[in-house]
Amino acid sequence: MTARPADLAARHAHHLDAALKACATREQWSPFKESPSSKIHGEERPAEGKARFEALLGRPFELDQPGTIGAVGHEVSPYTLEPLAIAYPKSDPDALFSAARAAMTGWNCLTSEERAGVCFEMAFALEEQAFANAHATMHTAGQAYLMAFSGSGANALDRGVEALAYAYKAMADVPRAAEWEKNFGRTGVVRLKKTYRLRPRGVAVVVCCATFPMWNAYPAVFANLMTGNAAILKPHPNGILPVAMAVKRMREVLTGAGLDPNMVLLAADEREAPITIDLLKHPACAIIDYTGSQRFGAWIEEHCADRLVYTETAGCNAVVLDSFDDMDAAIGGLANGLCGFSAQMCTSPQNVHLPETGVRADGKTLSFDEAARRIVDAITRRTENPARAAGLCAAVQAEQSLELISEVREKVLAAGGQVLLDSRPYAHPDFPNARTATPLVVSVDASQIDLYGEEVFAPVCFVIREASREAALENSARIASERGAISSYLYSADRGFIETAQDRFAEAGASLWINMDNRMPINFAAAYSDYHVTGLNPAGNACLADLAFVADRFRIVQFREPVPAAAAE
Repeated sequence: MTARPADLAARHAHHLDAALKACATREQWSPFKESPSSKIHGEERPAEGKARFEALLGRPFELDQPGTIGAVGHEVSPYTLEPLAIAYPKSDPDALFSAARAAMTGWNCLTSEERAGVCFEMAFALEEQAFANAHATMHTAGQAYLMAFSGSGANALDRGVEALAYAYKAMADVPRAAEWEKNFGRTGVVRLKKTYRLRPRGVAVVVCCATFPMWNAYPAVFANLMTGNAAILKPHPNGILPVAMAVKRMREVLTGAGLDPNMVLLAADEREAPITIDLLKHPACAIIDYTGSQRFGAWIEEHCADRLVYTETAGCNAVVLDSFDDMDAAIGGLANGLCGFSAQMCTSPQNVHLPETGVRADGKTLSFDEAARRIVDAITRRTENPARAAGLCAAVQAEQSLELISEVREKVLAAGGQVLLDSRPYAHPDFPNARTATPLVVSVDASQIDLYGEEVFAPVCFVIREASREAALENSARIASERGAISSYLYSADRGFIETAQDRFAEAGASLWINMDNRMPINFAAAYSDYHVTGLNPAGNACLADLAFVADRFRIVQFREPVPAAAAE
């Protein structure tokens, strides 16, 4: 169906108002359905979504966009280990940038309200394909079905709308016109009419990650569109399908609104012939949104400094154990975080800093070994049943993660550490060939920072023997400051120690979650409420979402002229 941008602005005005209110109050709000339950969607929608996904396999992906010079695509499912056999258009970068720049002319004639209306229409159109997207995300990223539906569907769209709202908020702060006057003494009063015009930076390249292809992409896309910038999405070579589906749907909405669809474009590639650097170094690339490894993120920040760069990279996320009011609930939440999606999330805990003097729980002191055993037992209970493990651990996206597990095991043993719980594949009840791994839990000394001092993108947990709780706090905060952390965790029943930890992590520029238990995923990041990444440590320079994430994507051009005397009177 078609609708003019003005009509879409009116249709979604209440959504925009609600998003702005949520940003101001930091309360929970979402216009999207997070659960795939048939009670909400009807009995036919889940099967329909799976059928729509399967209909895409083994054939060319239909996406009409400029500069097509061939085809690419060699995605392999982490669940079946079989190719998806989908061929995507391979596009010439020069043609993509040229088309994107041309599309911006018409888009920038829209009001902020009209852009918001079109973007909201995109978001709801993307939600409509949530079931198909869930299967596409499963079979590229390796997420479990429920996570793929919510985390790469409603939750990702929430983050996109949050960025949309902040962009609207930043632009609304600039008046479109003003009258100014000042008495210049002998000259008398001078009156000027001033007008202000918002202008975009230019074409943005959005580099998507392998394990959560849309969670960071939607905020980047909507932040760019709202501020007038076209977006070229560059998916991971094994995560093209969810991105291609989103690009196609957004282009359909643009066309239906009578706008140039080239405001959103796909730039797919293959491992053997990468194009990311070509896109980032292209003369027409003005903005870079990157999610991925810390090494390449640092390269972008250094070598693309003449662009506007937003990064979210790796986090060496710490857990400090001190004392507990309810140890079972706390360790249960921690175990869920260590197992969740096989620790392939930027918020996954990794380093457990445990005092050698033990921790206080249930009115007594548990030794280092006893506390470590409680963690191991909690993980074991969650992974011994294949059905439970499947829902929690899901699949391992890349073979390299399994290699990392082996490397960590070998290095720890060679350094005199211990394997407290070995990693093993579990038998997925629905996909017998799935690439799976339960967490590897190892014990190391605090002095062995070369073993645990960087993110291991695999289900690995380091239990670190610290001299005291104060040493544990200092070490974890220092690593966050120097090497990066996105989400850090503290368990303590001592209010004074909690406040000390808050001060220390604030100094380190790292967020800290305190006494999170098993009532919710401890590493869940809520749109409109949680500031995801601080930009104050090496884990990334941008935050989802705040005004800094959007305000520099547009600039202000002004005009001024004297008000004629007759008009002034």
